[in-house]
Amino acid sequence: MKKSIKHSIGADLENKVAIITGGGSGIGKSIAQLFAENKAKVYILEIDEKKGMQIQDEIQENNNFGKFYNCDVSNETIVNTTINKILDLENHIDILVNNAAISHIGTIEQTTSFDLDQIYKINVKSILLVTKNVIGSMVNNNGGVILNLASILAKVGVNKRFAYSMSKGAVLAMTLSIAKDYVGQNIRCNCICPARVHTPFVDDYLKKNYAGKEKEIFDKLSKFQPIGRMGQPKEIAQLALFLCSDASSFITAAAYDIDGGVVNLR
Repeated sequence: MKKSIKHSIGADLENKVAIITGGGSGIGKSIAQLFAENKAKVYILEIDEKKGMQIQDEIQENNNFGKFYNCDVSNETIVNTTINKILDLENHIDILVNNAAISHIGTIEQTTSFDLDQIYKINVKSILLVTKNVIGSMVNNNGGVILNLASILAKVGVNKRFAYSMSKGAVLAMTLSIAKDYVGQNIRCNCICPARVHTPFVDDYLKKNYAGKEKEIFDKLSKFQPIGRMGQPKEIAQLALFLCSDASSFITAAAYDIDGGVVNLR
């Protein structure tokens, strides 16, 4: 009698070394937690020391591996030093998640050159600096995975997001370029394009700009997604886990919308 063959798709990251930038809060924090739960050795690059230590402690309390480095990912010297410290410990890096980013609200008339420079430094230049320091290790180790956090704003126009949209369009373009240049070295590079995700940034933004009307504006922002709500950081983390695992070994140069239907249903 012929034996049945069981096919399974797993997202196990056991013994994989992963670096996550901006891993102290929001989407980055959820990715760090989920990767650690799936047995990756997670290194968190975060500029906020309090948040970085907090996520490190949370991961370690669950008997998983998490180590925080205080790192300004827009500073070349600091990035070089930090990545070298990790390589001294691990000798190789399997996964890089470029998540660190800041936001900006405003039309082109409301955007100063300083605003644009700041967005560029954190959202674009950091990907150059961190990836450049990591990718050599991936080449030497015969492969790796790079995941960039882009946005649906790389694909659609949204009011008063001139500088932020610029940066996320650049992230999408860099993703495709890296994927093309390194496909022969067994390095995959993809990006995720979320719509609005309910993170502490959203709550702080509403409190600062719409005091007393937080719920009203929150509901309005939620309804922008045809599905009727914002995404949750854990939902973005689940997609990140899949794209950084061997379960997605045939996927590269892809930009995944996780947007509650914004791109195709609005």
